[in-house]
Amino acid sequence: TRGSDWSAEVCDGASLSDLDPEAIAKAREQFVVKHPSQTAAVNGWDDRTFLNKARVLKHGAVTNTALLLLGRSESATLLAPAVAKLSWILKDATNRELDYEHIGPPFLLAGDRLLKRIRNLIVRALPSGTLFPQEITQYDPWVVREALHNAIAHQDYRRHGRIVVVEFPDRVLVTNVGNFLPGDVETVIRQDAPQAIYRNPFLADAMVELNLIDTQGGGIKRMFETQRRRSFPLPDYDLSDPREVSVWVTGRILDERYTRLLMERIDLDLAQVVLLDQVQKRLRIGQVEHRRLKSDGLVEGRYPNLIVAAAIAKATGEAGRHIRERGLDKQYYLNLILALVGEHEPVTREEIDQAVIPKLPDRLTQEQKQRKVNNLLQELRRSGKIKNRGPRAKPMWMVVGTDSEAGSP
Repeated sequence: TRGSDWSAEVCDGASLSDLDPEAIAKAREQFVVKHPSQTAAVNGWDDRTFLNKARVLKHGAVTNTALLLLGRSESATLLAPAVAKLSWILKDATNRELDYEHIGPPFLLAGDRLLKRIRNLIVRALPSGTLFPQEITQYDPWVVREALHNAIAHQDYRRHGRIVVVEFPDRVLVTNVGNFLPGDVETVIRQDAPQAIYRNPFLADAMVELNLIDTQGGGIKRMFETQRRRSFPLPDYDLSDPREVSVWVTGRILDERYTRLLMERIDLDLAQVVLLDQVQKRLRIGQVEHRRLKSDGLVEGRYPNLIVAAAIAKATGEAGRHIRERGLDKQYYLNLILALVGEHEPVTREEIDQAVIPKLPDRLTQEQKQRKVNNLLQELRRSGKIKNRGPRAKPMWMVVGTDSEAGSP
């Protein structure tokens, strides 16, 4: 029924013999990590007593939660029609599937199995600088585990779907079935407080007891903080489909200036870093947020096409790339066109494009670059410096006042 907790239900026909001994041993280890003061007591408990204390059983009876976290692989059939399965899929950069594995219970051990599958390569980045470590792994293991454990805790098992982990060469995607109950990620990060509502409260409580998720509900914020400390892009949550939650964990440097900035400016708060992460990903931020970053000297450019500020770019040795993205002064482009027309008139629009467009900011689209060139030509025409001597569809630009202009109307 609506509002009931599927994870707390006792599974008919299930017994302790359906639980995996290795998973139970691991559960004891993690329970002691969570409750170190109870180490001696835990050693004296039998399995049923321990699992009751760990909130996995309900009055000694095996629950759906017990089978998910600790069940033998074959015990997944006892949960039918619910699906207890996560799938790891390896894809290349073209989205072609290369390998896969389906992982069932015990989900307590799923994180270890998944991390053995994911290729966590060494990233060597920022060779021009000295601040960046010589080598760092693509993924922080805790971040990948947290993304997976969140998916397990919040999966809507009644929807008969799987948890899916897709590994690409430079990012990992974790998707679970069910909407994002807090509404938006920004609220979770800002409030940094336990959620008021859980889809599977019994399961979530058990995962807290077994040290799988954060009891204070700060796991998502900690993921962001961990990526920030590594100077890597922040996680990306895709909540566009109300039927599922997807989180991307990026395993490469997207913008060296952003990376160096995070290394040098440890004083930046997480809200500023979130905005800068959006800027490096070419995502549009609000005007209020833009003004805040601009007043702090962190970004520049004409809204909404923002880039890292010049002072930072210069400090991080990225001045050349910064100029390519910001562009040069408008007068430079006007002088370039005027010199081209003066030396090679008549000049076609195609010839002007070939000379000017490569020097326009990288952040502009091809259409925006074409429009920029058109605006420059019209400004020179209106100022009386050049004139079109061809038809509108195929202009031929010449300098006004040259001999070739004699006798023209």
